[in-house]
This record gives sequence, structure tokens and C-alpha cells, in this order.
Amino acid sequence: MEGGQTNGTPPWLDWATRLQAIAQIGLAYTRDPYDRERFEQVRAVAVEMMAAGSDASGERIAELFAGERGYATPKVDVRGVVFDDAGRLLLVREREDGRWTLPGGWADVLESPREAVVKEVREESGFEVRPVKLLAVLDYNRQAHEPPRAVSIYKVFLRCEITGGGARADTLETSDVGFFAEDALPPLSLSRTTPAQTRRLFEHYRRPDLPADFD
Repeated sequence: MEGGQTNGTPPWLDWATRLQAIAQIGLAYTRDPYDRERFEQVRAVAVEMMAAGSDASGERIAELFAGERGYATPKVDVRGVVFDDAGRLLLVREREDGRWTLPGGWADVLESPREAVVKEVREESGFEVRPVKLLAVLDYNRQAHEPPRAVSIYKVFLRCEITGGGARADTLETSDVGFFAEDALPPLSLSRTTPAQTRRLFEHYRRPDLPADFD
């Protein structure tokens, strides 16, 4: 892979992410104490780059990087795409930043994508759903999310149909639930859902024959 900017991602973030991945993989497989020391130094450089380019402290970044073990692979974030009979999109309001997003979150170990999205939609909105179609698999740092992340993340969007339940507006992670028309969207939580993504999801609603999108 050549260095430099990747579809809007700051070059320093690409470099820091790649260095962190090299260090993580090296630390996972090396048995040589001298190589381990070198990979720790590579990780320290990645921490310095991240701290210089973001508001996070070096200590916090080092803690996050140290928690990543084994072969470096993308994390998986699942999002439920649910429309009501009027063609409005289901969004939930995040307690963390007070903004709105598609219901979803990290997929857990031993969960299939289907199981993960059903659970996330139920927990964050109160609705029971049935996943019916994969709409998109997108790379977080290629999608204008804010802030950019130093780990690789795949975002999986699954179209779901409501089968039961009802809006539950007060959960551990969300404080409100609503359905919104394309021209009346609330402020979005950009670390989770972007305006471009919602526009594309409405396009998928209008054109159900569209194939899945992917980066």
C-alpha cells in the first residue's frame, strides 16, 4: 500500500493506523525479546503521531492501543436500517452526544450480523425487527465520520422490517426514538451516521433493486 491520503482520511491518521497494526501483529507473533522491544517502539511512534494530530492524550491513546491484541483486523459496527409505512427512517438519540443515529453498535463475539442487529435495534429503540437485506459494508475512515479513528472499522448496514415491539425512548445508551423523513432529519451523531449515508439509505428505500454498496 502506498502512503498518503485515503479518500479524505488525513495522511497522519493513515500512517499512525498502519504503524499500530504493524506493531500489534508483530507483538502477537514474535518470540524474540529484541523484536518485541522494536515493535513496542513502533507502537510508541504511532501513539505520538495520534496524540499530535488529535485532542486525545498520549496516555489515553497508549491505553487504547495496548488493548488491541492478536492479528490486527477491522472491528465490525452493525446498523439497523428501518423504515415505517410512511417511508420515514428510524433514528435513536444518543445520550453520549445528544445527536441522532441509526440504531446499532459493535457486533459481539459469537453473534452473526443478523443476531447483532436484531439485538441492537431492540435494545436501543424497543422495536423487534427481522433483517431482510444487506445494504452496505463501508469503511469508517472513508465515510467522513467525525472524529477519524486509529483502528479500522467496517460498518454493516442491514435493512430490517418491524415485526413487533414499540418505541422505547429511555435506555442506557439512547434517550429518544423517532422516525424522520429525508428532508427533516435531526442533527446526526457523525461518529455513527453521516448525512451521505442516510441519503443513500433513502435511495435504497426508493430503489429496492439496488445492489449492496461497499468501499
